[in-house]
Amino acid sequence: MPKSDEEWKKKLSQKQYHVLREKGTEMPFTGKLLHNKEKGMYTCAACGSELFSSDTKFDSGTGWPSFDKANMDNVELKEDFSHGIARTEAICKKCKGHLGHLFNDGPTKTGKRFCINSCSLDFRKR
Repeated sequence: MPKSDEEWKKKLSQKQYHVLREKGTEMPFTGKLLHNKEKGMYTCAACGSELFSSDTKFDSGTGWPSFDKANMDNVELKEDFSHGIARTEAICKKCKGHLGHLFNDGPTKTGKRFCINSCSLDFRKR
């Protein structure tokens, strides 16, 4: 059963609620996981779904954690026309939380860059 807004507000920090539930964006270069180099799994901060392996993380220089591949069993992609531009939104399939966006300008073999808000993520060491 989905959580109500009040339940999400109790579970998440103000910043997490703004990003995950209201589709906000955290300020670049401020996220707690931006410079994380440990091996493990990046999970949804709202529901714990496994989203990105540390093996797919790279430094894009954009100020947000970036990944060239997602666990597509747990990440949903959706067209986003907000702000007057066409983008692809990345959403947690389980809780429908906003994670960030997918761009086709990645420097790795996949050509993908999942640009993800750090506060929408938690990290579990391997």
